[in-house]
Amino acid sequence: MNRIERLKNISSREFALLGMNDMAYVKRVVVNDEPGFAIHSADGTRLALVPNEGIAYATIRQNDLEPVSVH
Repeated sequence: MNRIERLKNISSREFALLGMNDMAYVKRVVVNDEPGFAIHSADGTRLALVPNEGIAYATIRQNDLEPVSVH
């Protein structure tokens, strides 16, 4: 089975783990009526909450991950 066919047939768990060690997601959030940015791992686990987007991206890069924005 080639790589593309394999990706079409992965389980939900395998899909959640894709990029786990390579990327982190940035999502704008409101916590206690204050805007901020949450950093999440590929499986959705919240890793950090920071006050602005620049700090979120810098934090992710400092940890050798690739930042991805969630809209």
